Amino acid sequence: MKSELFAPAHAEVQHAGIQKQGSKMCRVGLNGDVLARQGSMVAYQGDLHFEALGAGGFGRMVRQAVTGEGVPLMKISGRGDLFLADAASDVHLVDLDGSDGLTVNGANVLAFDPSLEYAVERVRGAAASSSAGMFNCVFRGVGRIALTTDGAPVVMNVTGDTYADPHAAVAWSASLQTSVQRNDTFGVGTLMGRTTGERFTLAFQGQGFVIVQPSERSRGGVLGGTGQGQDAGVSGMLGGFLGR
Repeated sequence: MKSELFAPAHAEVQHAGIQKQGSKMCRVGLNGDVLARQGSMVAYQGDLHFEALGAGGFGRMVRQAVTGEGVPLMKISGRGDLFLADAASDVHLVDLDGSDGLTVNGANVLAFDPSLEYAVERVRGAAASSSAGMFNCVFRGVGRIALTTDGAPVVMNVTGDTYADPHAAVAWSASLQTSVQRNDTFGVGTLMGRTTGERFTLAFQGQGFVIVQPSERSRGGVLGGTGQGQDAGVSGMLGGFLGR
């Protein structure tokens, strides 16, 4: 049988750990454990076992239910080859060396090494009333994380004031100082419902980088919310309890 599908470009990568399989898929050469987004498995080979972790602990689950942020996780254990993807999004790998943490939009987390510490934290400088989905996942330690972006991202080096839409900002150095800037000025136009569509901007200061995708894809809640920010978390929490 002959086909361009059998070209080397489509063959499995053969390295251990979390690797890219093309541009939109991740292959994990597994001999132990890995943590991944629930429902992201598209194929596997070998003797693997899947365990739903929810939000990773009751305290973290409650916070994620209220905020609508976080990652619904599963733990995959065993020995074999695991393939992960998320709606054909582009996949990128980041290696943390312990020198700085990485703040990530939970909707963009695909998989990560269990050696990394993971928490849900409020973005510094974001008021609870901003309704801009200002809780994100923060990873620290040494290990690899696979991120997804909706399209090819830009990585901006932060050397001065840098700004991004909160829903387009995929990840940034955890050491950066953040704040939220309100762009729409209050006036008659605001009272009549006119808006620029850029009500809030996330501002970054310090030394580091920001990854921005060319999309403002809405952020999904950890227990099923599909809206943005706190509204998503509340609907997700209610859906989770009512569905039991």
